[in-house]
Amino acid sequence: MPRIRVRLDAPSDRSYTVEIRPGILTEVPLLLSRSEGKRHIFVVTDSNVLRLYGRMLESRLAASGCDVTLLDVPAGERSKGSVTVNRLYTGLFRGGVRRDSIVVALGGGVIGDLAGYLAATVLRGVRLVQIPTSLLAQVDSSVGGKVGIDHPAGKNLIGAFHQPSAVYIDPEALATLPVEEFRNGFAEVIKIAAALDPPFFTLIERNVSRIRRENTALNAKIVETSVALKASIVEKDERERGLRRILNLGHTIGHALESSGGYTLRHGEAVAVGLAVEARIALAMGLLPAQDCRRLTAMLEASGLPVDPPRGINERAFMSAVALDKKSDVSGPRFVLLRRIGECAQGVPVPADLVRKTMGFHSKKSTHG
Repeated sequence: MPRIRVRLDAPSDRSYTVEIRPGILTEVPLLLSRSEGKRHIFVVTDSNVLRLYGRMLESRLAASGCDVTLLDVPAGERSKGSVTVNRLYTGLFRGGVRRDSIVVALGGGVIGDLAGYLAATVLRGVRLVQIPTSLLAQVDSSVGGKVGIDHPAGKNLIGAFHQPSAVYIDPEALATLPVEEFRNGFAEVIKIAAALDPPFFTLIERNVSRIRRENTALNAKIVETSVALKASIVEKDERERGLRRILNLGHTIGHALESSGGYTLRHGEAVAVGLAVEARIALAMGLLPAQDCRRLTAMLEASGLPVDPPRGINERAFMSAVALDKKSDVSGPRFVLLRRIGECAQGVPVPADLVRKTMGFHSKKSTHG
């Protein structure tokens, strides 16, 4: 069973283990009762995962002797905001949340961010356990402690760093995902490989036709490699002050597409477009070889992901969202751009006109607010 240790030793030992094994989801109640004791557990999930795994987890936790409260929200990015957070706070208080309670995030990236933010803020912080059920959450958002919610001004602008005490990943859960959600998560796999590991990128290139939600063995290997790569970065830069910003490759454009479009575009789809657009920007700036730009674009297309911005983008809203990106400073937006597959440049200033041109805003496609 792959067990990846995320070592965070300062200021105190907050290290934790990511356990990856097909079928582990049914074992989580026993694992939790052994590691955490008979604490009150609040399971936060969404309307889709509730019927697949939520009721099962609730009943098995109760059977193991845990006091369990199940809280669910509507599926989708629109739940990741202050209205839903306040409703969940009410559920926690009515359920008798205490400082020794545990919040369990059962679901995809939205639930991981949302439940993590709850755990970080209620009673100034309670323990968090991540049980990611989507590919996006398994390879990215469940590991590293970045939690948060959206604001009308932009995505993930309100949040905290709150590391989980454990992460349990079941690759078999990916078989229940809709095909489009599996593709959605695969954009983050491509990002990790492109940013950090040329051999991993090549492995994906050679196997892209075999990577399907039902291929549990291959998916387990992809998840394990992605988590190990991310963990190695988080250990060196937990608070994203330097090295960890590499993992924002594709996200300056991607997050701006999401927020300016009212979150009608899936996160992975937005990141895929962001990866392609930012690669073209890097190519135009002389940073990225044309061959590597072609390889990245070809992989995204072979995976069924978009590489061009959707029509009808509001240029003013989009450029405002770029300006609000968390990597910006007083001099303006800063990008993470590829130098080559496996190597990135951080803090790159990109002229606004180049962003507009690469996005196609000088064509008739654009919509001005």
